[in-house]
Amino acid sequence: MDVKRVAILGVLLVLLIILIVVFFKSGGKEKIKQPPPAPRPELQSQPKESGQTKKIVLLFLSEEDDLLHPEEREIIADSSVVRQASQTIEELIKGSEKGYLSPFPPETKLRQLFITKEGVAYVDFSKELTEKHPSGSSAEILTVYSIVNSLTQNFNSIKKVFILVDGGEKETLGGHIDLTRPFLPQYSLIAD
Repeated sequence: MDVKRVAILGVLLVLLIILIVVFFKSGGKEKIKQPPPAPRPELQSQPKESGQTKKIVLLFLSEEDDLLHPEEREIIADSSVVRQASQTIEELIKGSEKGYLSPFPPETKLRQLFITKEGVAYVDFSKELTEKHPSGSSAEILTVYSIVNSLTQNFNSIKKVFILVDGGEKETLGGHIDLTRPFLPQYSLIAD
């Protein structure tokens, strides 16, 4: 009977080791959820009269402090908030004209932007946003709130911002800030 017990314990030990290996191998992968289906595209509306613009405020980083610094810019006036918000993000990606730091790696592209009727803007960036993002929690926080505050400050219909990367949900940009939820603005990060 002792031989049977040893054999059973040996088999159970092997099964336990296999389960542990499978658990740790599969646990390290990032889970990516699919974003909610995009709303139907708006009917194509023509921009207001050719040449008509709208002033917006973009928020950039500075080497001086851990705050966001405002910079005015003009975008083409349009009856579509989605197109205006997309232009805002494109201008943010282009970078500062006053020497502030960009919140994005230079190769970053805006893939898509849509807004739900509840006021949640889903902003989908190319994979370079996470692959080439500078490390550090401060850089991550300022990147997130540069996007969130630039959109919510300029468009009353945008209440929250959900950041997507390469068409899906990511856990973080660089390991610090949880991206699995929409963000409310945090205007206390804006320099006076």
